[in-house]
Amino acid sequence: MTAAARWFDAVFLDLARQMRWSFLPPLMVYFAFGASGITAIVGTFFVKEYLDVSAAFLAGLAFWAGLPWALKMPLGHLVDLIWRWKAVLVWIGAALMAASFAIMYGLAMRVGWMDGVMSATAWYVLAVMLAPCGYVIQDAVADAMSVEAVPDRDADGQPLTETETRQMHTTMQTLGRVALIGGASVVAAANIFLFSGIEDLSPPAKEAIYGQIYLLALLLPCLSVSGVALASVQVRWRIRALVRSGIDSATAQAQILRTPEAVKANHWYFTGGAAFVALTLAVGIGDVPYTQEIVFAGSMTVVLVLMRQLIRALDPAQARVLVGTAVIIFVFRAVPLPGAGLTWFEIDELGFDQQFLSVLYLLTAVLTLVGMIALRPLMANRTIVYIIILLTIAVGVLSLPNLGLYFGLHHWTSAMTNGVVDARFIAVMDAAVESPLGQIAMIPMLAWIARNAPSHLKATFFAVMASFTNLALSASNLGSRYLNEVFVVTREVVDPATGLVSVAADYSQLGWLLITVALITVAAPLIAIWMVQSSPIRTNE
Repeated sequence: MTAAARWFDAVFLDLARQMRWSFLPPLMVYFAFGASGITAIVGTFFVKEYLDVSAAFLAGLAFWAGLPWALKMPLGHLVDLIWRWKAVLVWIGAALMAASFAIMYGLAMRVGWMDGVMSATAWYVLAVMLAPCGYVIQDAVADAMSVEAVPDRDADGQPLTETETRQMHTTMQTLGRVALIGGASVVAAANIFLFSGIEDLSPPAKEAIYGQIYLLALLLPCLSVSGVALASVQVRWRIRALVRSGIDSATAQAQILRTPEAVKANHWYFTGGAAFVALTLAVGIGDVPYTQEIVFAGSMTVVLVLMRQLIRALDPAQARVLVGTAVIIFVFRAVPLPGAGLTWFEIDELGFDQQFLSVLYLLTAVLTLVGMIALRPLMANRTIVYIIILLTIAVGVLSLPNLGLYFGLHHWTSAMTNGVVDARFIAVMDAAVESPLGQIAMIPMLAWIARNAPSHLKATFFAVMASFTNLALSASNLGSRYLNEVFVVTREVVDPATGLVSVAADYSQLGWLLITVALITVAAPLIAIWMVQSSPIRTNE
């Protein structure tokens, strides 16, 4: 066997060999979550064409939409407590997702009665907030299902070795990311077909296509609830298989099913969640200045208190490694992004239409999928610190193409290559190289949690650590909002009633915004790594 054949076998075929049928139910839930991106592009164009909101407003809304993920902590602990009945939560999450898609369908199709209840912007905000609430509930259950899907015994009922269990957990977490990106790939391909020729259509015809996409999105909640139904069927099959092998029914059920009594309720997780909700409502309803900052600080306080409760279940060495690793990943994910202004520039100045953005989305998803699998040996053999340093430098370098496009690099390259290397070519190449990077950092940490968390608190561990790292995305949105308030970027807004321009396009400060984001993206993670590795919470994971 050649070296290339051995590499292909070790990277791709071995992953397929480690697949288990029990992995399928959580993968279905993860796939539905990833496929929710089917509404991302249509949402961008809907906001740009029909809502008069600023980039700073959208960044602030993204902050609020990210906060439900902090509630994953009490949800994760609840899943551990009601392990036998966790499927009910998936149905609740599916209902919230369906409500969000139904609202957006109504807005896209201009359903008359909705304007009589509240404004289109208010409906849009409600839809944006409902969706993540549904996602976080389903994600908390999917994490628990991903643990349950990894068997601790073979087909004969004999315990698996520690090495076999570790390999299966790593494979399960990798496949979970693959399912997420796979869902994104499928819907990106669907968007390319649905958006074909849309630039030549009339506004009513565009609205009909937007509505059709939101109707298709309603299939996703059905997929996720099908996953939990399949999991229930598989559990019954596993119990029957053990009974047929000679094990009595009670023992078989004890091996397969874990009873809620095995987990003691810790009020801190629910108290912390209640405090988070109370703080958010009090600050939001009271119209307090610096609302987002107060909520973020309060959320971080709650999460840190619950993390302190969590690490008490670990020995001191494991606790230090967990804290150091979490800090590094938090900072890496907390760096700000350019925001909606960059997408508006690409649409207005570079001529990127719906179909081309769908092509970029598909390319990003597919290459992320391939990259995660191809780089699996790197994630298995290198420390998280090494991976974050590598990713930070790579992301910094890959911010240069966007800067080049803003300053007109594509005009020069297009002239030099007879029109081959134009703006779209540069965007495609940038997406091709950058796409795998965002997901890679999380896989080693998820695998570490799956291996080291106490067996009866897996969902709680996943939830608390996910809440901490997802708060980094809220910090990123806050940073994006601040930068968009300093470097103001506006797109042209036309009053549909008069046809007059109410807000003029102004991309003059976008260049400084991109430069600032690139500098922070490189500097912040490297400084965080240096500080952690010079402290008692140094990590070698």
